[in-house]
Amino acid sequence: MNKQQVKGAATEAVGKVQKSVGRATRNGTQEAKGAAREMVGKAQKAYGNAKESVKRRDRDIDRHAR
Repeated sequence: MNKQQVKGAATEAVGKVQKSVGRATRNGTQEAKGAAREMVGKAQKAYGNAKESVKRRDRDIDRHAR
């Protein structure tokens, strides 16, 4: 697990909470900000997942090259 995956998961969780609070308080602005933050977190987590995949692939290639 890398930093991007951790940061992305945290940002996504904060966004979900913010969105839920906005919905509960009928504050559309907070709900929208939370949804946006949630999407940023998902993108950040996806980037981290891609980095991990490349790292694993490179390790596998190195292992098979020996």
